[in-house]
Amino acid sequence: MAREGIETLVIEKASVGGQVGITQTLDNFPGFDEGISGAEFAERLARQAKRFGAEILQAQEVTDISTDCPYLCIRTGDGVEYGTKAALLSTGARYRKLNVPGEDDLIGTNIHFCATCDGAFYKGKKVLVLGGGNSGFEEGLFLTKFATQVDIVHSSPEVTASQILQTKVAEQPNMTVTVNHAVKAFKGKNKLEAVVVEDRATGKLKEWHYDGVFLFVGLSPNSDLVKNKVELDKNNFVVTDKTLMTSLPGLFAAGDVRADSTRQAASAAGEGATAALMIRRYLKEQG
Repeated sequence: MAREGIETLVIEKASVGGQVGITQTLDNFPGFDEGISGAEFAERLARQAKRFGAEILQAQEVTDISTDCPYLCIRTGDGVEYGTKAALLSTGARYRKLNVPGEDDLIGTNIHFCATCDGAFYKGKKVLVLGGGNSGFEEGLFLTKFATQVDIVHSSPEVTASQILQTKVAEQPNMTVTVNHAVKAFKGKNKLEAVVVEDRATGKLKEWHYDGVFLFVGLSPNSDLVKNKVELDKNNFVVTDKTLMTSLPGLFAAGDVRADSTRQAASAAGEGATAALMIRRYLKEQG
């Protein structure tokens, strides 16, 4: 948008790039055949945006979006209000945690949420994947490129992954699937020592030993900002029309916060580009 002369302000409460910016290595974004660190990728995004005239306001959190202004009114934590004819919501989503003892101490060390990002650290090692859905099975299959053993555990009696994925996993000699077992705790401070698991059929606790754990138990969208302002789906993801506009006129959404997003960096970038085109058209129609 900035490249076409549309005054553009990016408001970011933390660092530019979101979750991508804190990813160890981004290997699945087109154009980077040897991968790129999340930090460098985010820095390039910022430089490119600034080159075309976009202003980036960091360390400021948007606290409210309303129609109090003539169009949309964006309020930040420092009390400043910005009036705009159109805005793009790209607040992303956060990985859902188990919220069990010991989890927070090991996140980023031996507990991870992205196999593509961190799988290579477990070359020749043994890993546990939590999650019996498509994500857990897909990421588990990816981890076999590095780990010598990949075990999947699911808390319910039956997995929900597609039959095709279940067949692929069953064909892997170094993969197993255990159902009806729930992780109750992680032991270890600076290094994972054990995973405490409950057999839900018997109630018996066990200790499993792995080098690393990958959690794929869902995403929680960062949509609190627009709760009760726009339409959300049953999981609180933002619903948009085919132009990526929300139910609030002038407010668009793209990336992981949006319902039906594929939760991939490349697709999020594509959605952002699409949203920019739709915003340009919307502004032209508004006059």
